[in-house]
Amino acid sequence: MHVGKSYRLSEFLVWTRRKIYALFILGLIPVILYQVLDFKWLNIPWPVIGFMGTSAAFIVGFTNTQTYKRTDEGQQMWTSIFSLSRSWGIISRDFFNNPEKSKLLIYRHIAWLTALRYQLREGRIWESANKKHNAEYQQYYCIPEWETSYESELAKYLSGEELKYILSTNNKATQILALQSKTIKQLYEQGEIAVLQFVEMERALRDFYTQQARNEQMKNSPFPRQYAIINTFFVWLFCFMLPFGMLKDFDRLNDVVQGAMKGYMVWLVVPFSTIISWIYTSLEQVGESTENPFEGSANDVPISQMSRSIEIELREFLGETGLPPELQAQNDIIL
Repeated sequence: MHVGKSYRLSEFLVWTRRKIYALFILGLIPVILYQVLDFKWLNIPWPVIGFMGTSAAFIVGFTNTQTYKRTDEGQQMWTSIFSLSRSWGIISRDFFNNPEKSKLLIYRHIAWLTALRYQLREGRIWESANKKHNAEYQQYYCIPEWETSYESELAKYLSGEELKYILSTNNKATQILALQSKTIKQLYEQGEIAVLQFVEMERALRDFYTQQARNEQMKNSPFPRQYAIINTFFVWLFCFMLPFGMLKDFDRLNDVVQGAMKGYMVWLVVPFSTIISWIYTSLEQVGESTENPFEGSANDVPISQMSRSIEIELREFLGETGLPPELQAQNDIIL
């Protein structure tokens, strides 16, 4: 997530430069055919281009609205996890007088957060984090889950026996919550918590399972491919045809200008078509980078930072000192 004032124009230009090169060529070829090779019949009526541009604008706007909703939903889910985690820390500490068990439940919960965020950082074929323009931008920040191993992080919060068991399972986050439930049942059977406390703690685990399922559903369900492909298709079709619709209009400007540009006004189609097309392709690229809020791009939900903040607060509930520092933004990017 970008937490600075704004992206700089230079950053945005570098991020989109490959498409600018392609758009420049798309604008240059029709002008060469028209002006140099004298293909004066090359022209598409402007109303056709206008209708196409309007259609492309609608589909880009719709797609970007839906992709933003996915990121907003991801943020809401992790805000809920943050709130529920605070509640879990309080009840784990105060529902019974057993500091050892309190620490066990809280550390296991931090392990669950760790397992969940590592699972959410796993790659999917439809994600865009590894595309050249996004992968190149990753030099300005680091993704914590890609810097340290899964096992070494879980080892901080689980015993050796539990760690061995969890690493052997398919869905590690799910099995950590299952261990929590097993411990709660034992506490109830031993008479350390009352039935209402048992029910409350099981209800909390159910809420964690619900939030985990929502995260997994978003991670494993791409933005509908039919909308993604039609968005790309319409935008690039418009960009391809745009310069053909501008040739006649810019050529007519030769009748009203004087000086060095007279007879060469049609060459202005190249920069103007590039700029207009760049607006559309940039919006499409922004929407694409917003589709998957957990993949590790610069605009993702900061699940690593939120997990670290939860860990600090929960360990403070236990009265611990020497806590890990809050994650800091790198070049205004924090994950």
